[in-house]
Amino acid sequence: MKLDAMKRQGQRSDLTSRPLDTKSRSDEQLAKDSPDSARQIQRFIRLTELIPSVLQMVDDGKIAFRPAVELSYLSKNQQEALYSTMECEDCTPSLAQAIKMKEFSKDGKLTDEVILSIMQEEKPNQKEQFKMPKERISKYFAPGTPAQKIEDTIVKALELYRKRQRDREAER
Repeated sequence: MKLDAMKRQGQRSDLTSRPLDTKSRSDEQLAKDSPDSARQIQRFIRLTELIPSVLQMVDDGKIAFRPAVELSYLSKNQQEALYSTMECEDCTPSLAQAIKMKEFSKDGKLTDEVILSIMQEEKPNQKEQFKMPKERISKYFAPGTPAQKIEDTIVKALELYRKRQRDREAER
């Protein structure tokens, strides 16, 4: 709202002479008066292109800021389809998924099916992880052993253990 007011400031349509001084860009001026950069302010402005239901998800912290900016480039109909998919699938897009949807939209290929397909992709941070305190296994490895080598050794040990269990069951 402040940006809109700054853009209108000093504008008169009844004057025919050119202004003596060129005005600075409003978003740059706003950036000087706030802790945010001009680019960040442009991103905030871009969010005004979101449909109200998606914007509410951003306000509620359900969708991260950067993915929301990318989603703002989708048409209103595409945003409605995305919102329906998010509601049905109980998920929100990652930045990579939002960028992918924006690209499909730019190419004119973003359909309801494509949105669903993108939203059903497994995100790297959603892969289930197993954690164990290092103290429980450190006595089995030399100090400084890389985590990947520890993981590989544990997996190999479990494979051998499972094979031995199957062999014992087969003997019975």
